[in-house]
Parts: sequence; C-alpha cells; structure tokens
Amino acid sequence: MQTSGMHVFLAALALFATASAAGAQQVKIDKIPYFNQPNCYRLANGAVEVIATSDIGPRIICYRFVGGENILGEMGPDAVVKTEAGEWHPWGGHRLWHSPETKPRTYLPDDSPVKVEVVGGDSVRLTQPVEPDSHIEKEMLVKLDGNGTHVTITHKLTNRGLWPVELAPWGLTIMNGGGMTIIPNEPYISHDEKLLPARQMVVWHYTDLSDTRWTFGKKYVTLRTDSKLTEPDKIGAANKQGWAGYLRKNTLFIKKFPYIKGANYPDLGCNLQTYTAGDFMEIETLGPMVKLEPGGSTTHVEDWYLLKDVKAGKSEADLDAAMSHALERIGK
Repeated sequence: MQTSGMHVFLAALALFATASAAGAQQVKIDKIPYFNQPNCYRLANGAVEVIATSDIGPRIICYRFVGGENILGEMGPDAVVKTEAGEWHPWGGHRLWHSPETKPRTYLPDDSPVKVEVVGGDSVRLTQPVEPDSHIEKEMLVKLDGNGTHVTITHKLTNRGLWPVELAPWGLTIMNGGGMTIIPNEPYISHDEKLLPARQMVVWHYTDLSDTRWTFGKKYVTLRTDSKLTEPDKIGAANKQGWAGYLRKNTLFIKKFPYIKGANYPDLGCNLQTYTAGDFMEIETLGPMVKLEPGGSTTHVEDWYLLKDVKAGKSEADLDAAMSHALERIGK
C-alpha cells in the first residue's frame, strides 16, 4: 500500500474507533451512602445502577433503572432471625449462602464489613471475612456491562477450614413486594409422544399448593406476593430452561443461571426455588453440591437483566407473548 493510501486507511480507522468509543457507555464506580449504610459501592452505566454494601454483606442492595424504583427489596433492622450463633438480619437485596439450609450454620450473621476491590473498571469484588463457625469464605464479583442492563454476579465459596465440607452455593434475591415470580415449565409434549417425567418439582412441609398466590399453567408457574397472606409458601424445581423472572409495575427482572445435566443439586434436585410470605418474595438459585477440600472453592454465576414496559395481560397466552418478547430482547 502506498504512503498516501496508508494515511487514508489509518485516518478512517481512527475515525471508526472514535465513533465506536463515542457510542459506547462506560461503567462509573463510586462510593455513596445508601440504605443507611455509609460506604456503598455504586456501578452505573447511564442505563442502570447496581449498589453493593460494604459495611454488611457481601450483599447487593439495589438494582434499578437510573431514576427508577429498586427492583430489589429493602428491609430494616427489625427483621431478624435468632439462632444460637446470634441474630441474623435478612436486610434485603441479594446475598450468598451455602446449602443445605440448617440452623445455625446457614444463618450465621453477616453484619460485618467486607473487603472491597475494584476490578477492571467495571466490577467490584466483595469478600466476607471467613465465617468463624463454618470456616467458609464468601465472595461475590459484581460486573456491569458498559451498555444495557446486564449484570453478572459470580458467587464463590472457599473452604478455609482444616476438613472437607459438602455444600452448594446459593444465591438468594429478595424482591420488592407487589409483583410476581415467573417460572417456565418444560416445553409441553403430549402423552402420546412422551411418557417419562420432564423434571422435579419439590415441595416443603409448609408448601400449600391450594394457596391463591399460585397459578399453575401449561407454560408457567407464577407466585404473587399478597400482604394479607403472611403464611410462607415455597416450591423448588429443576429448572432446565435456565431463567426465572419477577414482574412488578411493568418492570421485568430476569435472572439466568445454569442447569448442569447429571449434577447433584441440593433439596431433591433444585437449582431454583421461590418463597413468599406477605410482601416478601425471594428468588433463589443453587449450584450443584460439591465436596470442598481445605483451600478448595466452588463458583456459581447468575446473569441479571431489567426490562421496561412489560405487560403480562390477563391470560397465560398474554404472559407467554410478553415473556417470549422479553427473552428475545435479552438475546435468550
């Protein structure tokens, strides 16, 4: 290529790069007070913001469109679970536990400061001090894309004890009340074509399938909050579709998560659970059970999305149309 041609090529390349950079948003990370916590870390890209606490946690306490309502629930200090290991506060938002659920191990207090590390300009890593009773170290890496609403949460559990531990990573998200959880069923296939079961659906001793908050349809199972119905209700499932949603005031939260065929999931094979009591709603995902040797780690990843102007309608056909369009929008 001659010199003049090379100059034209390089100029065009520079112009393209400048235009691309101008069209791309960047993630801004700053420290702010939020939720009566003085040292929170906010990741924002002009479309959405994600706020993590550092004085308690690890925990994500807010996920919202800029200027919009928090899709995550926020709870005050009066909400408390008492165990022989002390008081545990749910606080709200998204947290990391290890399954199977038992007291006091699962409910070890997480009200102390966590170590925060800014990673790569678009992520924060939140690391809790090793739990003195379980010897498990909890860590969440929270990454926000430069454009759109996509957030990636990588949960990590590390055994800092002297003996092997069997557990599964467990991501629990408390939602802002007044909405409904949406769980996809396996694709419908007639009895003439398929005779074997499609997946597990798990109930607890306190599960009430006649509860009016449930709707069991051909394509979806939905669970609504109801402030007048304070009794807890819960189901779990082997969710092979790899997503669940929460719809509130036409804002749709979607979390995606893996299903690993043949893996040993806790609670009779659940990688998804949902729980409600009054205005409280939780969407929970789980990784497989693993045996962690001393120093060993396991990870579990969730991908989050927010969408505006999603209307479920009054029928399952309306809901299916809305969800199909939403999944197309996020590239599912």
